[in-house]
Amino acid sequence: MTMPPEALLADYPGPLAEIAEQLRVIVRAAVPEAIEAVRPGWRLIGYDLPVGRRTTFFAWIWPEPGHVHLGWPQGILMADPKRKLRGAGITKRARWLTFTSGDPISAEDCVEFMHEAARIAGLSRSERAAIAADQEAHRGSS
Repeated sequence: MTMPPEALLADYPGPLAEIAEQLRVIVRAAVPEAIEAVRPGWRLIGYDLPVGRRTTFFAWIWPEPGHVHLGWPQGILMADPKRKLRGAGITKRARWLTFTSGDPISAEDCVEFMHEAARIAGLSRSERAAIAADQEAHRGSS
């Protein structure tokens, strides 16, 4: 039996559960075709995107003590001109936004990142590799 997101969020203080619920609304509105499922082993809400005849994990909402992350496993490939994504120097590929109680949630930023993550998820492996190579070339020249 699968765990509903509400059951996972019931383990967190009200303000964190509220942040996660706000993010769930934003994610579902931004990418309505995304499939939402709790990943109990990771204690997060994961989102899979149908791509052809398969699905690919492309986003998550991860409540932790003190904050909630909205993140993307291929975040390193996403456009982030305002440098809002966190995770550089912590993980190789994943990037995320972090929200604590009282933080404003910019639905516009979240939607832009969700659209960008969905675009990346729809690319072939070789297309993602080309983006990574291009980014590496730009880092080397700066």
